[in-house]
Amino acid sequence: MKRTNYILLAGLVTLSGLTLTSCDRELLETVPNDRLSESLFWKTENDARLAANSLYTDLDSTNIISWDAMTDIAHTNQPFDVQAYVELGQYDATSSKVFGEWTRAYKGIRACNYYLENVDKVTSTNTALINQFKGEAKALRAYQYLKLAALFGDVPLITTAITLDESRTLTRATVSQIWDFVDKELSDAAALLPTTYAAVDKGRVTKGAALGLRARANLFAGRYQQAADAADQVMKLGIYGLNDTYEKLFTIAAENNKEVLLDRQFIKDTYPINVFNLLGPYSQKNAQSTYVPTKALVDMYETTAGKLITDPTSGYDPANPYVNRDPRLKFSVFLAGDALPSGIAFQPAPNSGTADAVGNTYIASTTGFNIKKYINAEDYANPVNGGINIILLRYAEILLTYAEAKIELNQLDASVITAINTVRSGRTDVKQPAISSTSTQADLRTIVRRERTLELAFEGVHLFDIRRWKTAETVVPGSVYGITYKDANGALATIQVTAVNRTFDKARHYLWPIPQRERNLTPTLTQNPGW
Repeated sequence: MKRTNYILLAGLVTLSGLTLTSCDRELLETVPNDRLSESLFWKTENDARLAANSLYTDLDSTNIISWDAMTDIAHTNQPFDVQAYVELGQYDATSSKVFGEWTRAYKGIRACNYYLENVDKVTSTNTALINQFKGEAKALRAYQYLKLAALFGDVPLITTAITLDESRTLTRATVSQIWDFVDKELSDAAALLPTTYAAVDKGRVTKGAALGLRARANLFAGRYQQAADAADQVMKLGIYGLNDTYEKLFTIAAENNKEVLLDRQFIKDTYPINVFNLLGPYSQKNAQSTYVPTKALVDMYETTAGKLITDPTSGYDPANPYVNRDPRLKFSVFLAGDALPSGIAFQPAPNSGTADAVGNTYIASTTGFNIKKYINAEDYANPVNGGINIILLRYAEILLTYAEAKIELNQLDASVITAINTVRSGRTDVKQPAISSTSTQADLRTIVRRERTLELAFEGVHLFDIRRWKTAETVVPGSVYGITYKDANGALATIQVTAVNRTFDKARHYLWPIPQRERNLTPTLTQNPGW
């Protein structure tokens, strides 16, 4: 799949010859030479495969990291980026960020609808293979609707190809209807999909991925029993587990490891990703530091004693803030003194005199932290031509989804504690102390929410979490802070990002507005409250 996934249907060229006649009318009846005619396609199993491959190009990629930059745990580094206006609450229905996520999702939905309406034209005796392709399309369509429901609430539910006239009279299905559709679609997809693939097809949607997305969708919908059941089904497949180390999880060497349920696959030179250039520190060939971690996130990581840094018995030392901390911190965030891919040390203090110093350039991180996930030395030579896959769903999330759903149901059995403790200490390089089996529901809710925030940082989940927890109104507003360093007098000073005061209006910001461009084209689309 890594090598074949991105052969686009639209990029295939027909080589059919044309016979010209003296008739002017026939001269105008030419076959396009930049695409395949439908009359020539949908004939073979390979046609079905190639068309299914093209559906994966509509999956999310580095845009998932931008979602975290609109929360408390990350920050959009350049103030003129479109995400920065969302972060500040200075956006409306004309926002290109809002419109971009809407159109990206419906583009994927349209492609899946087209596929499902045409794949049965293929002549094949391999019913299982065609059903597998249908399962992939259903799961990928559900993925898009899951995201739309979480971002916008009520949205049009389109499951067939529609005409231009039909598109002008669309109405919004209720978010409950969308969640119903997503749940059934993923259940149906799981029944059609295999648990594993041969190496050549790695990256295709599996049964586990469909069930995992079903668990996520039901958790987001507040349907906790369905979420717990779907997560339990994934766990009982017996083929997933945590990667042995957290440090290597987001490296090229660890691609397709046993923790990954779904990812967007890339390959250097052929189908590259620019994630190194997007996230890397400025000293690394002028990488862009587009989204950067915040002090709010860094301060959430416990000490190795399993205590919050606000606990006077935790052993936390403000003068050495990164010593004896949960190892996931140093594996997720570039901290002062860390070795960079170029071989130099990361020194972001404003008085360090380095390219990464806060204030050296508007591109250098304004918080003094940089995201470490996905930054691989192999991509340093050409930061815009990377080959790392972007993980969209992994087993640690399944464990935490299971635990959270059971906690919300007040089903506080041993399996809940085991799921959380597996994430906290189930790797060779992450050994946080186990949580107590006597913890209350309220305590466990706090613990599992913190674990989701830290474990899944910069993976596009936190925005949806703080919306459904209804904590965004508390954690988002206010200033953005960064590193603590020693100033010229040897005193400790903390970076405050200038001219940033985040806003979150609980009356309207829990849902994005329906894009104005869509409402101009489709007047029957209503708007979300407050917009």
